[in-house]
Amino acid sequence: MSISVIIPVLDEAGCLDGFLAGLRERLGEQDEIIVVDGGSRDESPLIARQHADLVLHCDRGRARQMNLGAERASGDWLWFLHADCGKVKRGHLAALRALPEDAQWGRFDVRLSGDHRLFPMIGHAMNLRSRWTGIATGDQGIFVRRELFLELGGFPMQPLMEDVALSTHLRARARPVCLRPRLIADSRRWEEKGVLRTTMLMWQLRWRYWRGEDPARLHRDYYRHHYSHSPSSSR
Repeated sequence: MSISVIIPVLDEAGCLDGFLAGLRERLGEQDEIIVVDGGSRDESPLIARQHADLVLHCDRGRARQMNLGAERASGDWLWFLHADCGKVKRGHLAALRALPEDAQWGRFDVRLSGDHRLFPMIGHAMNLRSRWTGIATGDQGIFVRRELFLELGGFPMQPLMEDVALSTHLRARARPVCLRPRLIADSRRWEEKGVLRTTMLMWQLRWRYWRGEDPARLHRDYYRHHYSHSPSSSR
């Protein structure tokens, strides 16, 4: 199997070099790295060109960026990663290459990067919820057969919950394969605004999305409540 790793970035120069270098070291010759920049004002594109097979540019928005990367990908599998997900280990790649032949899509377990005593509990709850619902989030490193992804039209073009929306479409085709090696989920969102406050906000947004609220409105509410400055993300 060949893997196309697709990474949307926006102002990620602080973590991008080490992340891409480690990823490059662990991928096979048949694999590729595609970085899609959403208009970075730092050196992210320059750093990406040192390690990636392809660096693309488009307007910001994770759905837009990841869909563009998928359109240009050549791998059998698409693996969508965040630049702040921490070190990709050999165990992650070994788990992907050991997928059963009938696997269609899936995601990894996660753990939060910080040291707060509640973070292990939150990570465990995220993994259990995903197994129970069959829904994955971007932090969990969604992987999907390229043909299936393109057949479904990719990520819906919405500013928030695009990962949940895609998972819902994929779940209608097959249950996800939930791989045990844990990816690191960046804990900045919890550390900046408080663990309990952030957890409650995220659950509230998910509930409102499930009730059918406009993702654009949820996007505005998320960043109004959660950031006092422009977020360094590819939303």
